[in-house]
Amino acid sequence: MKIARLLGAAATAVMATGALAATAVPASGQDLLNPDMVPAMQRDLGLTHDQALARLASEDVANKVTEGLSAALGDAFGGATYNAATGKAHVETTNAALVGKIREAGAEAEVVKFSARQLDSAVSALNAGEKAAPAAVTGWGVDSATNRVTLSVLQGQRGAADAFLAKSGVDKASVTVVETATQPSLYANIRGGDAYYIGGSARCSVGFSTTTGFLTAGHCAALTGAGALTGANGASLGSWGRYSFPTNDYAAVRTNSNWTPLAQMNNGTAVRGSSNAATGTSVCKAGSTTGWTCGTIGAKNQTVRYSEGTVYGMTATNVRSAAGDSGGGFIAGNSAQGILSGGNTSVTYFFPIGAALSGTGTTLKTS
Repeated sequence: MKIARLLGAAATAVMATGALAATAVPASGQDLLNPDMVPAMQRDLGLTHDQALARLASEDVANKVTEGLSAALGDAFGGATYNAATGKAHVETTNAALVGKIREAGAEAEVVKFSARQLDSAVSALNAGEKAAPAAVTGWGVDSATNRVTLSVLQGQRGAADAFLAKSGVDKASVTVVETATQPSLYANIRGGDAYYIGGSARCSVGFSTTTGFLTAGHCAALTGAGALTGANGASLGSWGRYSFPTNDYAAVRTNSNWTPLAQMNNGTAVRGSSNAATGTSVCKAGSTTGWTCGTIGAKNQTVRYSEGTVYGMTATNVRSAAGDSGGGFIAGNSAQGILSGGNTSVTYFFPIGAALSGTGTTLKTS
């Protein structure tokens, strides 16, 4: 078993002793500009400083447009992506008569075969048969960029995927099978570090601060027997609240008076709220192993089959991460997105922040 740490996103629960110093964030329209975020976007997304700022601004507008159209189109909504080339939301619909409405709202429009609800329904059908899925099938989920459900299988074992699909009863036309070189694994390891410790040996990372403590990965609790929690300086950290793994991958920690949770990421980025940013939107994460890295949001509603158990409803990204990053937070602009779960050499998955907050009964701390 490997267990990871990642001093994550919404400012790790910062100790009153000052062991983890927080960076003040100016109260301005550009408060997301911290010492690391834009440079990381420049490095990982190949942008200039001005291009990074422009992208963040256009993504904010595009996501608001997408949210409005998703509600307005109802069953005819086919999904959405962010088009980095045009800086606009690219919204899909199954009803050609609604193309004009989409364009009037400021988005690009595309007519597709499957609605978002149909694709989510296909994922649900595959989830229902997950326990019978061959080990070679590593996961599945909705890909708005292709208007299909993508099902991943280890290289050379496509037959296993075809057999699983045949038994599921899912419309094959709605599924694309792709081969992957490796199986996803949880990002964690049993090594010392400067995050928080479980039972004196295992370590994981703080994700987003809540009004009572912080969120982290559920496997950090479930795979360690939810042992005693200590901070980076060895002081008692608090106690476990609700946690869930497998099926979900979230956990809440209730911090004690030694700690002061802040509405920041550990590099100073302010956390203003949470959202469900569209596929293609830039996103960053802070990790104790790989540091502050950025990429884009990929396919959603992903079912990921770890050897330790299956997790549903996750979001894929191409953000770089490694063992030791479990539990950290993903943020788009100033909006929390989710908690790092695991992945492989080409993809990192996060569990959505909304489901994590709901499941733990906690409230995101915002500024």
